Amino acid sequence: MLSICGRGGGAVAAGEEQRAPYPFPTTHPPPQQLGAAINALLLNPLQVDEGTRLEVAQRSYNAGDYRAALQQSNAVYMENPRRLENLLLLGAVYYQLWGFDMCIVKNEEAVAIQPNFPECFNNMANAWREKGDIDRAIQYYKHAIQVDAYYSLGDVLKAQGSYGEAYNCFREAEAIKFKPTFYDAHMNLGNLYKAVGMCQDAIACYQNAAQACPKNAIAYGSLGDAYYEQGQLDLAILSYRHATTCNPSYVEAYNNLTCLALQPNHPQALTNLGNVYMERSMLDIAASHFMAALTVTTGLSAPYNNLATIYKQQGNYANVIACYNEALRVDPLSADGLVNRGNTLKEAGRVSEAIQDYLRAAAIRPTMAEAHANLAFAYKDTGLMELAIISYKQALQLRPDFPEVTCNLLHTLQMSLLPSVQPFHAMAFPINPTLALEISKKYADHYSLVASRFGLPAFSHPSRAPIKTVDRASRLRIGYVSSDFGNHPLSHLMGSVFEMHDEDIVEVFCYALSRDDGTEWRQRIKGEAEHFIDVSEMSSDMIAKVINEDKIQILINLNGYTKGARNEIFAMQPAPIQVSYMGFPATTGASYIDYLITDEFVSPLKYSHIYSEKLVHLPHCYFVNDYKQKNQDILDPVCPHKRADYGLPEDKFIFACFNQLYKMDPDIFNTCPLCNGHTTGTDVLWAGLPMITLPLEKMATRVAGSICLATGVGEEMIVNSLKEYEERAVFLATNPSKLQTLTSRLNAVRMTCPLFDTARWVKNLDRAYLKVWDLFCSGSHPQHFKVVEE
Repeated sequence: MLSICGRGGGAVAAGEEQRAPYPFPTTHPPPQQLGAAINALLLNPLQVDEGTRLEVAQRSYNAGDYRAALQQSNAVYMENPRRLENLLLLGAVYYQLWGFDMCIVKNEEAVAIQPNFPECFNNMANAWREKGDIDRAIQYYKHAIQVDAYYSLGDVLKAQGSYGEAYNCFREAEAIKFKPTFYDAHMNLGNLYKAVGMCQDAIACYQNAAQACPKNAIAYGSLGDAYYEQGQLDLAILSYRHATTCNPSYVEAYNNLTCLALQPNHPQALTNLGNVYMERSMLDIAASHFMAALTVTTGLSAPYNNLATIYKQQGNYANVIACYNEALRVDPLSADGLVNRGNTLKEAGRVSEAIQDYLRAAAIRPTMAEAHANLAFAYKDTGLMELAIISYKQALQLRPDFPEVTCNLLHTLQMSLLPSVQPFHAMAFPINPTLALEISKKYADHYSLVASRFGLPAFSHPSRAPIKTVDRASRLRIGYVSSDFGNHPLSHLMGSVFEMHDEDIVEVFCYALSRDDGTEWRQRIKGEAEHFIDVSEMSSDMIAKVINEDKIQILINLNGYTKGARNEIFAMQPAPIQVSYMGFPATTGASYIDYLITDEFVSPLKYSHIYSEKLVHLPHCYFVNDYKQKNQDILDPVCPHKRADYGLPEDKFIFACFNQLYKMDPDIFNTCPLCNGHTTGTDVLWAGLPMITLPLEKMATRVAGSICLATGVGEEMIVNSLKEYEERAVFLATNPSKLQTLTSRLNAVRMTCPLFDTARWVKNLDRAYLKVWDLFCSGSHPQHFKVVEE
């Protein structure tokens, strides 16, 4: 009866040579070589009886032509679906073609006909093992607990790593026969010893097997293999000679020089001799033998695979891939070959192609842990962390003891986790500035991973050509990216900026990440910016392409880590210089953001260590506003508001803080130290109302101080401690004349001070952009600098 031998081994690692397999014919041999039955089938296919077809199927199976075997065996099945030996053969054929489910089905049909059929249970167990269901495989082996099943049970326990239990099974098989010299028991024990590296014990078992069955070539072949692995080549050759004496057609016996002499052009012999030279690092001689094997036949995959190993050691990836292509031509369903080619493609930077090879390998052999592991490595390299984690877990499910995968899974899980505290929280809450920087860096790295998933090649950038102020064709191309072009504080503050740039020097592009909200703010910017592009319906990679195609030289991120931001665009680096401004008053922590627009008070150089960007210090104040252009009605209101309108007493001093709730500190009034009023602060000053502010270390704590100083009367509004903060507030509340003097001075300078002079501010910003570009053109790295007014 036909009992399937379980498959062995995992993936062949890249760089490992392969023993030549048995030479299965790739085409049907001529009729005279197949015997009368096959000759009759080929000459009269419609007049052949059931027995002849079964004989042809069996011979095709033995020759390794499983497709032909399947065709003939299925024909027998159609005539007689209850023919027991044909059902067993069909199951075996499906097994060899990786059709494990159909293998199980056919063996179950056989068991239904003959319940006490141990070979069927053994074969189903092998199929369940290949499907990865080890528990069910063991259950079937135990059900077929005959001598042969003990061996198979021992094999699967060995593959599972349960070497002690495997040993007991092989001993049990020997005990059942009551023959200490029982051949199969010695062979299985020898294979187990060999699997755990106990080669001397394996050699002793193979010697016992050879004594028990002196005419069995496999015992001598296995003995030769063990000697070969031990480096005892003379003894290996002697064993192979015995094997060929027992069975002259035993191909493995050609793994030595003596056998090579018997058949000089035998491709397996040439291949295995090449292996010997390769193990001795004689790569040129080894390659010549592999090539010689290929001159005899191109129907073997082993010479191609081994040539690929040599080429890989030489760094010749083109030849490596070409060899693997040929190997897969010979054996397109080789999961090992696909993994090896995938590894090479990945090393050559062709990761997307490698992923396809790994996916195909996993589809062909779902239980191949190496395919899932390598797929996970490739996913991780391309930033597909979620898919990487899934594949790592699949690999570990198949092989729990897989340390490389375990370590990479843990690392990937760590990389894929973002801090629960977001950069915006770190800016607004009492978090150490150094920790806030690290939080921003984590988020910046995350957006780099998001960007990498699009698989775009690196962008080419405009040449480093200095700007010629007399030539409009060479203007500096500036791009602003924001989701806040609409009814949002950013547009309220920057509404005039985009039009006020010097058109002889700067060409302005605005890229809107949000849809048109229909407000006057959107329409104003859309009408005044030289180029306004609505990209809200585009994917991030398409937006990056548009920006790059527009040849933007300096790209400004007006969002940072705020609602609507798409920082992955900047992570793709579509422009050579990238800048953060306005939307996020803190560091981005991003290596792909070169500069932060700020000023000396808000971000003094002594605090530069809490920023990842280089600091560009604008004169006076970095914070722009548009009140002088849009809100002069505040200076002389037609219908001034009265306290009584809001239920407030006329004779009391009122402390007020009109910031959002997240900025409020308990028991602290006016502008809040941890996160000042920025837009609200300029609102207050434009309304002629003094404020008190306490600057700390982080950017968001110092903006109010900067805008106060830019009025020219700010020294009286800035304090250095909470104690002084309280004292100044009480002093102004209890000294109406002092408060009135400060208020009058503030009102007097609103139309002339730098804080509200938007046109002056934009000229300084243009100077900053030109300086940034000049540094880039000179080949200098980004550096801190201060803009000087002319």
